[in-house]
Amino acid sequence: MTGSFALLKQRRFLPLFVTQLLGAFNDNLFKNAMVLFVVYGVYNDETQETLFSAVATALFILPFFLLSALAGQLADTRDKARIIRTVKFCEILIMLVGGAYLVLAWLGWAVQLVAIPLMMLALFAMGIHSTFFGPIKYAILPQHLKSDEVLGGTGLVEAGTYIAILADTILAGVIDVEWAALGVVVVALIGYMTSREVPPAPPEHEEHGIDWHIIRSSRTLVSGTMHIPRLYLAILSISFFWTIGAVLFIQFPPLVKNILHADKSVASLFLAVFSIGIAIGSVAVNRLLKGRVSAKYSPASVIVMGLFVLAFYWVCRNWEHDPSGVMYGIDGFLGHADVLPLLAALLGIAISGGMFVVPLYAFLTTTVPKDQTARTVAANNIVNSGAMVAGSLLALGLSFAGVGVVDQLLMSAVMCLISAWLAVKLHRACD
Repeated sequence: MTGSFALLKQRRFLPLFVTQLLGAFNDNLFKNAMVLFVVYGVYNDETQETLFSAVATALFILPFFLLSALAGQLADTRDKARIIRTVKFCEILIMLVGGAYLVLAWLGWAVQLVAIPLMMLALFAMGIHSTFFGPIKYAILPQHLKSDEVLGGTGLVEAGTYIAILADTILAGVIDVEWAALGVVVVALIGYMTSREVPPAPPEHEEHGIDWHIIRSSRTLVSGTMHIPRLYLAILSISFFWTIGAVLFIQFPPLVKNILHADKSVASLFLAVFSIGIAIGSVAVNRLLKGRVSAKYSPASVIVMGLFVLAFYWVCRNWEHDPSGVMYGIDGFLGHADVLPLLAALLGIAISGGMFVVPLYAFLTTTVPKDQTARTVAANNIVNSGAMVAGSLLALGLSFAGVGVVDQLLMSAVMCLISAWLAVKLHRACD
C-alpha cells in the first residue's frame, strides 16, 4: 500500500478515520431516514417538501454558526482525543432519543404534532455534536501526521466522510425507518469504542482562558482569522462551495419525486452517486498535487462543476416521465433513455467539487501554527454555516416565489463562477 492509503495502517490515523466515518454515517442516516420518510410518507406538495428539507438542513447547520468558536477554543486548549471521546459518548444519548422518535413516526403516533418536531430537535443536537467534532478531525491531522502527509490525510478524511454518506444513503432508501432507528444507536456505540483508540493530542501550549460568550467569541474568532488575506479567500471559497452543496442537497428529494417522478430509492441513488463522486475527487486531487498543498486546480475544478450543473439542469428540464403517473423505481429509472447523461452530470458535479474543496481544507490547517488550527477550522465553519443557512433560506424563498427546483439549479451554476473567482485570487495570493 502506497501513498496516502498507507495512513490507514497507522494507529495515529486509522482510529480517527473510522470514528469520523461512523459519525458522518450516523448524522446522515438519521437525517436521510427522517427526510425521506416525511417527504414520501407525510407530505404531498412540492413547496411543503422543499420547506421541510430546507428547515432540516438549516437546523443541522445552525449549531456550526452558533458554537464553532467555542468548539475551536476547546480543541486548541484541551486534549483533542479526550474531547472526541466525550462528544462520541453524547452521540449515543442523542441517537437513543432520535431513534425513539423515528419509531414513533413509523408507528404513526402524533407524527406532525410530536414525532417530527422532536426528530428535528434530535437533528439539531446532532448538529451540536458535529460542531464540536468538526474542528478536531482536521486540526488533529498536523499534530499526528508529517507535513507531506496532511493533504493525503485530509483527502482520506473527506473521502471517508462521503463513503459513509454513500453507505447510509443507500440504507436510508431501502430499509424501513424502524431499522434506521436501531442502526443509528448501534453505530453510535461503535463510534464511541473506536474513539477510545485515538492517540492523545494535547494542546501545543498551556492556555486555559476560554470566552464562553458565543456571540463575542464568534466575532473575535472570525475577525482574527479573516484579516489574513489567504485565509479570508480560502474560507470564502469553501463557503460558496458548501452553499452550492446545501442548495443541491435540499433540492434532491423534491426534484426526484416531482420532476423525475421517482421513488425514494432513486433519491438515495442520487445522494449515493454524489457521495462516490466527492470521494473520487478528494483522492484524485492529492494524486495530481503529489501531496503539495495548493489551490492550483481549484479554479478549473469549480468551473467544470458549474458546467456539469448546467448539464444536469438541461437533462432535468427535458426529462419525460411515465404518462401513467406511476413513480419510477430503481429498475424503471435506470431504464430511462436519459438516465446516463443525468447520472454522468451528477457524478461530474461531485468529482469536480471534491477536487475543488479538499486542497482548501488542507490549506486552512497548514498555513497557521498548530496551536491555532482548530480555531481556524472553527472560524471557517462559522462562515460556512452562515453561508449554507443563507443558501437554504434563498432556496426556500425561491420556492415560495414560484421558482421550481429545476430552475434553482441555475443559481448553483452562477455561484460556481463566484467560487472560481475567489479560488483564482487565492492561488495568486499564494504564489
